[in-house]
Amino acid sequence: MRSLFHSRTPGDTPTVEPVPTVFPKIEGVDLAAVFVGKRVAGDFYDSVRVSSERVLFGLLDVAGRRENNRGILTAAQDIFRTLGTDLFSRPDINESEAMTELSLRINRGLIEAASGVRSCPAFIACYHEKFGTLCYTNAGHTPGLLRDSKGISELGSTGLPLGLFSHATSDAPTIGLEKGAALLLVSRGVIDCEGHTGNSTEEFGLERVKPLFQSAPAGGAQVLCASVLKAVDEFGGESPLCDDRTALALIRTA
Repeated sequence: MRSLFHSRTPGDTPTVEPVPTVFPKIEGVDLAAVFVGKRVAGDFYDSVRVSSERVLFGLLDVAGRRENNRGILTAAQDIFRTLGTDLFSRPDINESEAMTELSLRINRGLIEAASGVRSCPAFIACYHEKFGTLCYTNAGHTPGLLRDSKGISELGSTGLPLGLFSHATSDAPTIGLEKGAALLLVSRGVIDCEGHTGNSTEEFGLERVKPLFQSAPAGGAQVLCASVLKAVDEFGGESPLCDDRTALALIRTA
């Protein structure tokens, strides 16, 4: 049964928050996410086991401030968990078609919950334990980074951000993950973090994430995420935190 937790300030009615994520145990895989700072915007991650062999996970970034988009985040989570389980638990499914349908339904749910346009870049994926494959869609999100024996490659956008056009769809390719391969997702707040060098201001950018990912210390997905966010925090220095910063990682260990 779905449970909710609430935040309350004096004189206000309770505000529904998304259900806290508890990552499912996955055979041969370590999956974790780390969020730093106070939640001020729309970063949201979640994961759910949808069948005996499949686990669904995703990182979304709903435009707007947290106080204005909690209901939208909750609506997205409801669809992600309920419809995601329904689509991916069916026998003999086509994962690509299921992923496209899930993205489309979340897209429409966001528009309905927001009563209009509300941009939501999203990276959603389904990992298959038996085959070690990853079916994913990148709806205008920061590229996912895949590290394997060949180096680091980008899993770029396969469609428009969710929440903009009711009939927009995203492609959903499938890739294989070799033993030791890792996937790293970071939110826009990581990429856009500003640092100061001399008299200039520059963004952290995805190109600074790549060498951190390549040389990350051993220790699992949570250690990887934490090490990246620590480097971003050091880069930003005294710059005010104006956006959420989130990292999510999946490492195939066997």
